[in-house]
Amino acid sequence: MRVAVITPFVDKQHGTERVLAELLERLSVNYGVEVQLYAQRAEDIRFILARNATEKASIGKIIWHRVSAIPGPHLLQFIWWYFANRFSRRKQRDENSAPDLVYSPGINAPDVDAITAHVVFHALYEQVRQQLRLMANSPLHWPLIIHRVLYYRLIMALERRIYSDRRIALSAVSHAVAGQLQHFFGREDAEVIRNAVETRQFNVVARLAHRDNARARLGLSVHDFVFLLIGNDWKNKGLDALLEALALCSDLRVRLLVVGKDLRAPYEKLCERLHLCERVDFLAPSQDVLQFYAAADAYVGPSLEDAYGLPILESMACGLPVIASAAAGASEIISHGENGLLLRDPRDAKSLAQLMRRLYEFPEFAKTLGTAAERTASLESWEVHAERMYEHFHKVLARKM
Repeated sequence: MRVAVITPFVDKQHGTERVLAELLERLSVNYGVEVQLYAQRAEDIRFILARNATEKASIGKIIWHRVSAIPGPHLLQFIWWYFANRFSRRKQRDENSAPDLVYSPGINAPDVDAITAHVVFHALYEQVRQQLRLMANSPLHWPLIIHRVLYYRLIMALERRIYSDRRIALSAVSHAVAGQLQHFFGREDAEVIRNAVETRQFNVVARLAHRDNARARLGLSVHDFVFLLIGNDWKNKGLDALLEALALCSDLRVRLLVVGKDLRAPYEKLCERLHLCERVDFLAPSQDVLQFYAAADAYVGPSLEDAYGLPILESMACGLPVIASAAAGASEIISHGENGLLLRDPRDAKSLAQLMRRLYEFPEFAKTLGTAAERTASLESWEVHAERMYEHFHKVLARKM
């Protein structure tokens, strides 16, 4: 099978991109799939045979065709990417290299055979539209707000066009996303294929082995109880409510690590107002994601809208107790009070503070949750994920023919 894959970039430092990297490696090695990867950047992925289309490929390899990129605002970069990847694929297409099917992990092109929906922007926009009103933000942030709204609206227009096309087979990373595809676009045929975790990398033994060094590097005391949040787009990740909840736990010796990329200034001001500057650390993403799980005592993800939430699953694999928003796809594998805690309303800072306090005040309960979480995560392997995607591709091929 020869599959053309379209994505702006692929690496193992971001959620959707990590899922794709793990999938492509296993498709090429385990199933002999020839992957024609069209991307502007490709990192952390094994088995890449060539970096240009002039080199010959053999079955079971990944060929990277570099797509051009431009500097500038994200909106402009995406518009360029949207047309550049189509031009690049047309340039390379001939009778000998035409793919059996074209696959995209998201809205990247209209001429595809299969798409995996990792996020539905129609649902995301409903959650954040109030926070994106100009009057709700400082005039200093208006350019960023306007840019973000324009980007969301562009993606939503593409969603209406592409997701409504029944010639395109859809898969979803959670039942919640599948429900959104049906609600907004009438697509009741999306197959649910959940994300997975690499337990050989993320596990209790590895976390504990790195714990002392990780906490020392981050200046954490042995007495600090450390909560962790990983992700970009902090408004959607629920950081506002999380900081308010942290302020409600001012009598506890708790710290918060926020790992990701977003505009820090508004949250640094919120930390000042809530007197949290000494208790919150904003950290840049790293290839060594394990260090953050090693330093933490619990993971907290109060997302307003999250198609899945890979850090939740990775935390569970590391044996950490987790607090997950019911709006996150990963919440579908969590039973409240058994292998994790669920936050029904991600905007309810008071309820979130109560859950955080519960983990802090009852360490044996937190340990029990972490142990059960590890068992749950052990069933969500990348091998199973790749097998289901391979079967999905065969269904798409059969329908196409």
